[in-house]
This record gives sequence, C-alpha cells and structure tokens, in this order.
Amino acid sequence: MQSATEPPPAAVPTILATTLPDGSVRCGVCAHRCLVRPGRRGICGVRENRDGELFSLAYGAVVAIGLDPIEKKPLYHVAPGSTAYSIATAGCPFHCTFCQNWEIAQGPRLGLDLPTNPLPPAGVVEQARRHGAGSIAYTYVEPTVFLEYALDSATLARAAGLRNLFITDGYATPEAVDLLAPVLDAANVDLKSFDDAFYRKVCGGRLAAVLDSIVAMHRAGIWLELTTLVIPGRNDDVTELRALTRWIVETLGPETPWHVSRFFPAYRMLDVVPTPLATLARAADLGREAGLVHVYVGNAPELGLEDTRCAGCGRRLIERHGYRVRSHLTAEGACPHCGRPLAGRDLARSAAPMLPAVHCG
Repeated sequence: MQSATEPPPAAVPTILATTLPDGSVRCGVCAHRCLVRPGRRGICGVRENRDGELFSLAYGAVVAIGLDPIEKKPLYHVAPGSTAYSIATAGCPFHCTFCQNWEIAQGPRLGLDLPTNPLPPAGVVEQARRHGAGSIAYTYVEPTVFLEYALDSATLARAAGLRNLFITDGYATPEAVDLLAPVLDAANVDLKSFDDAFYRKVCGGRLAAVLDSIVAMHRAGIWLELTTLVIPGRNDDVTELRALTRWIVETLGPETPWHVSRFFPAYRMLDVVPTPLATLARAADLGREAGLVHVYVGNAPELGLEDTRCAGCGRRLIERHGYRVRSHLTAEGACPHCGRPLAGRDLARSAAPMLPAVHCG
C-alpha cells in the first residue's frame, strides 16, 4: 500500500483490457470498448497502448479537488447535509458540446496542458478525513476513465468508513460495474436524453449503453439518482420526456430520484438560451405523471422544487434552500407523521445547515 505522501505511479496497466495478436488492445473499461493500436490512445485520451499493453495515464493525476455539499452532486437521498471530498482526473469518453467542465474533460484530446496534483489513494482518504467529509465523490468528469485509481481509493475509503460516490455519464461496462459494486455506495447518473441520435451527435455515445450501465448498477445494489439537463430544442420534447420517465419508473422504481436541471450556455453550445422555467416545471410535472415520487428541479431556485416529501403522506421531510438543508426525518430515517421510511442511504444522520462548496487542495 502506498503512503499518503508517496507520489502515485505515472501510469498503471489497464485492468480491463485484452491484447490481440497484432499488438492492438481492446479496452473493456467503458462502453466504447476502443480498439487501441500500438502507440495510440483511446477515445478518452488517457489510455495508451505501449508495446501491446494498455496503460492508464490518469492514475493519481488529479486536476480538480473540491469539498462539496453532497446535494451539489446532486444526491438528495444520501446522507443529507453532509460533505463529499471530490476529485477528478482529466479525460472523458464523451465529447458533449454543452460540457460545463470541458477543459478537464476534453483537455487530453484538445492538447491542453493541465496542471495536476499527484495524490495517491491513501492521500485521497487522508484529505477527505482531514476536511471532515463523510464521502469521496469521483466526479467533474466521467470517473470511469480513472477506474483503477477510483477502485484503489474507494477500497481504502470503505475501510476507513467513508462512502464512495460516482457522478457519472453511465458509460461503464458491466465488467467495470462488477468491479465497483463492492465499494460503491451511490451514483448519480446523467441520463442526458432518451434519444439515441442525441447521444450519437451531441455526446459521442449510445443511449443503449447508458441504459445497460444504469441497470447493471441497480442490480448490483448501488443507490441511484438520475439527472437530466433539459436543453431547449434538443431534448425537451414531451414525448421523449414521457418515455424517459416511464422507463425510470418501470426499470428502477417510482421512488428513484430524478433531477431535472436547467441548462446554461457552455462550451460549444453557446447559441442556445437557458432553459425557460416553464419548460422545467413541465418536465417535473411529466415525471410525476409517470409515477415518479421524488422529482427535483436544479439550477432554478425560483421554482422551489428541491424539497423532499414523503412518498406516503406527502409531508415535507427535507427542506433545501440552495445547499442549506434541514431534515425532519426520524432517527431511523422515516417520516415522523406516517412512519414510512424514506428511500435512500444513511438518511438517519443529522442534516445541519450547510455553507456553499469550498476548494481545498
């Protein structure tokens, strides 16, 4: 085991890879399953074929660190009011034209010189505990790209009594999910659209692979919350949103939290206006009509649709004002009025008022 101060290795072998007779390597980390020729890199930009062996170039090379309210992930049904020590390396299997973190996600493919902070897995856990975080969040980019680093960190975190959270595009292969399942507590998955053409054109991925990954995580017992960034004229069609929310209900269950998030222009999608509030409210209504109990609207505090209500009696259980949280749950994580348990993880822990996220290094 590495010490908390020992620099991580510059590159480590990819744990899900198959070398072919011609020296090419088939990567099994994400659903692209790239065939990487000698001397080349996969779509993510951080896995390189070196003489017939695929190496991760992202291990321990952290490009972003933050101490975030867990609600910012967003995870509303996991330890409300707690904090998550958040880390990311560079790279991403997608090339979403609306990416908020495009510098670090697309940096390797764009040839950007990104400063890194060498941080071994033991150091991740040490920093999380030093800052009083109850969880470690692998986030800001698609964490599957640094799978080996996340697994090693998560294993140490689990032993230290910390939760592990993935904030993900949902592009891990079933094999990767199997590796993560023993140490991953919860995930928020971006279900960006319910249209395969949108995924292919705007994100560079496939809808079916995302749905397969979500189902695999659900079957593995990982707590799931889903987020859809509603983009005007791109994925806000009523028929599509009805199909998306119906799929959530039928596949994951009606108490699966669905976060509807407001779009703001970013990266290469600067010509689209922010999502109208009426569009967000309509999307939330469609989710409830489909049978979803816990529907939230983010980036739009004007709508006041961030509180958690009981699936039984409808009473307010958790109040949210920005990242300030007040829980009315019982010590057992249930409704104090009707006694129905709230679906989620570690809900019985107290939720004290929170301050906005701060950067820590």
